[in-house]
This record gives sequence, C-alpha cells and structure tokens, in this order.
Amino acid sequence: MAAERVSMRKTKEILRLHFGMGLRKRQTARSCNLSHSTVCDYVRRAEAAGIGWPLPEGLEEATLEAKLFPGKATSILSEKPLPLWADMHTELRKKGVTLQLLWIEYKQQYPEGYQYSQFCELYRRWELTLDLSLRQEYRAGEKMFVDFAGKGIEVIDPLTGEIKEAEIFVAVLGASNYTYAEAFESQDIPSWITAHIHAFEYYGGVASIIIPDNLKAGVSKACRYEPDISPTYQDMAEHYGTAVIPARVRKPQDKAKVEAGVLLVTRWITAALRHHTFFSILEINEKIRELLERLNMRKFRKLNSTRRELFETLDKPSLRPLPETRYQYAEWKKARVHIDYHIEVGGHFYSVPYQLVKKQVEVRLTAQMVEVLYKGNRIATHQRSYAQGRFTTIPEHRPEKHKKYYEWTPSRMIQWAEKTGSDTATVVETILSGRTHPEQGYRTCLGIISLGRKYTPERLEAACKRAVAIQAYSYKSIKSILHNGLDRQPMPEAKEVKPIEHDNIRGQGYFG
Repeated sequence: MAAERVSMRKTKEILRLHFGMGLRKRQTARSCNLSHSTVCDYVRRAEAAGIGWPLPEGLEEATLEAKLFPGKATSILSEKPLPLWADMHTELRKKGVTLQLLWIEYKQQYPEGYQYSQFCELYRRWELTLDLSLRQEYRAGEKMFVDFAGKGIEVIDPLTGEIKEAEIFVAVLGASNYTYAEAFESQDIPSWITAHIHAFEYYGGVASIIIPDNLKAGVSKACRYEPDISPTYQDMAEHYGTAVIPARVRKPQDKAKVEAGVLLVTRWITAALRHHTFFSILEINEKIRELLERLNMRKFRKLNSTRRELFETLDKPSLRPLPETRYQYAEWKKARVHIDYHIEVGGHFYSVPYQLVKKQVEVRLTAQMVEVLYKGNRIATHQRSYAQGRFTTIPEHRPEKHKKYYEWTPSRMIQWAEKTGSDTATVVETILSGRTHPEQGYRTCLGIISLGRKYTPERLEAACKRAVAIQAYSYKSIKSILHNGLDRQPMPEAKEVKPIEHDNIRGQGYFG
C-alpha cells in the first residue's frame, strides 16, 4: 500500500528532523503527525535520491519533488509556462472570479499549458506556502473582522497621575487585509459602536458582513449556532445595511483574519509605542494613525503588493456606500406600561396609547428622542426629557372621558384607600385632584397604598393622618414617617388648613 502524499512543507520537515537532527523515524512521525510508514517511505526515497539535510541552496520545490517521485513529477518538470500565482491569488478574491475562469484565460494565452487538474494542483501547492490569514479566500468587500486587542497602551491621568490601559480596537477587511486601529477608554458598547463607525468612515464604505469575536459589547449571549446580537449593535448594522455574524465558539478559523490583524497591530503599533508617555486617548490615536499608515503600506512577504494596494483594487470598489447620515447612538430598553398609560425611562414618564396598559414595550433612546415600539411597530415618539419625576403626555394617548377602558379609575382608587381609613383617602384624593390629569397621580397613590402591606393598614392610616396635618401629600413623605416611626408619636398641634383654590383642583364631587 502506497504511503500518503504530504505537503512540501512537511516533506522538508521530515528531512530536517531525520537527517538534520538525527531523530528516529518514529520520533519524526510523531512530531510531524504522520504515520510511521509515510516517514519511512520519504526517508527511503531521499536516501535513494542522495538527498540529505540541509538541502542544496537554490533547490526548487518542483525539483525536490521530482527527485523524490521521479515517475510522477514528469509533467511538473516540463517546460510549460506558469502563471503568476500571486496575481491569480488576488484575482480570485474578486466577485465572480473562479479558478476555472482563470485557467481558461491561462489556456487562451498558453495553449500548450497545463490541463485544469494540474493547474489547480500547482496553485494549491503554491497557496500552502502562504500564512493562514492570507491563504483563506474572502470575496472583495464581503467581510470585516473586528475585535479588541488583548494588550492595550498605558495612559496617565494628568490630574490624578493614575495609570490606566487604553483598549485598542482592530478591524481587518477580509480580501485585502487592510487594517484599522483606534484606542478607546474601555470596551463598553458606546466605544464598540463608535469604533465601527470610524472604521467604516476610514474605509469609505461598509462590508457586507461584520464578524466580531463573541465580545460582550456586541454579542449579548454567546452561542455556537444562534448568538444573540446586542440590540444597539443590531440597530447600527441595520443603519449601515450590513449583517453581523459572530465568530463561532471554539472555531479558530473564523477568527484567523482578525487575530492576525491584532498580532500585527501589537507588533507594529502597540510595541512600537511602549516607550512613549501618553496623557490622553487623543495623543495615542494621533500616533496610531501615523503607524497605521506605515503598516498598510508595508509589502507582504509572499505577495508583491501592500494592504493599501490590495484595498484600492479589491475591497474599495466592492464596499457598500456609506449612508447619508452617520448612525446616532441609541440604547434599547424594555418597559412595562403602567396603569396611567405611561412608561418610566430614566426617571421621566412618557405616554403611550392607553390600550397598551400592562403590556411590555421596547424603547429606543437617543440623546434627543424616545421611540416606543410594540411588536416591532413604532407606537409613540417623544422628545427626550431629563426632568426627573415629570410627565410627557400626548393627548391622543388618553382614553375617552368617563369610559372605563382599563382596570383603575380615580374613584375606584379613592374607594380602595377608604378601606384603610379616611385620612388615607384624603391623601389619595388630594394627590389626584392636584394633577392636570388624574392618571399622573396613579403611581404615587398605588405606592402609598402598598405601604399598608409592609407597615400594616393601621400604621399607614396614622401616617396619613400626620401627613394631612402637615400637608405632606407625597409618597416619600409618608414612607419617611413610617420608616422613622413618627406615626407612633404624638400628633403635632393642628394648624388651620385653608382650602386650596386652583383651576386644576376639581373637588370630591368630580370623582363621584
């Protein structure tokens, strides 16, 4: 039975280990992860051909293979013309270009050239001499690989002298290996999104697919088959018309491109700046931009081109155009619609259609706007307000007057409070009467009534009696009275309470 054929790289390793280092055949086989019979066959062939180690200077791989396998290498050693494999490798990354198409063009130029199977075999052998990240085939403009580098750059706080480590974001385009890098204070979601935006603008376009590692900022839940994308990350991807497909867990081939980019950035940028002292992220990024240009202009060792040259000919023409506007950072939250048909976001209350009371909605927050969505449909949009405890209400969201479209009404809330006591009912009625829309007082009233479950109804009634006496009609005041045990203390001297006159105060009869 014939021994298996191995790559030229492993062939040379067999010769180096056995003839150069004196390892026994079994040791050589274990080191090369080959069978013992294969190593014996290659050693026997080398001895028969008079080949040892080191190999003669200038010995080509085709010649070495011909010496080891003289009967099978006749066609390889023929004087047929060969294409420029590096140019072919570049052409293969363009959309629609296949090895068969390149062979047809080759045969048109050299009719006496190699047949298709030989042509493919020669190209695959040449391709094995490339590094893994160069060897993988990616279509032009198709994929952008992104990650944070493991090693950052130290930055000193000029005020406190504290030394922190800036995080380095790295992006690499698949076809050209064109690289982008930028320093950030942290790996949080705002930095992650900003890094992508800057990378798109640096490239002047957007790749069809973004492949991140399973970073928490971009992937909310890592899963080999169905990773959950962060809502903000997904929102950004939709704005730029791209797709996010995270690298699979424990699949290093998915990350080879960006890991090679991270390694290059570490060697040629991070390491090069190790003796510099920086006092701001801005200073770091100014230096990174200088070194990044040098990195992208360096020639590949095994390809007669640079990352910049490949980018201009491959990726750049195939990238999707940038949208007219830059993505505006947005956060996503979930909220439950309260009985007052408002949701709470950052301490402020925004209205939604009253029909959604008790439903869960999604909220998209930007610096200026609040968008509310239910089952993917936008049902409300508000100007964002940072006023704590205030309400933003759209009149159309309110139910028609005098119709009980939902469980709670002002009169029912007052009746429920009366079960605790008359002073509790007075507090609730006063709160509801003092609001432009009674519903805006529902949260406060429910909070007060719920205190009876924690402190007993008797204590709540006593606390409300004190609150009425001192005119402290708020949840916080009553909670403070109970927390500090003031409901058990003698009542302060009663003060004459003058009726409050205001256009918005309706009186008890209004709720009857």
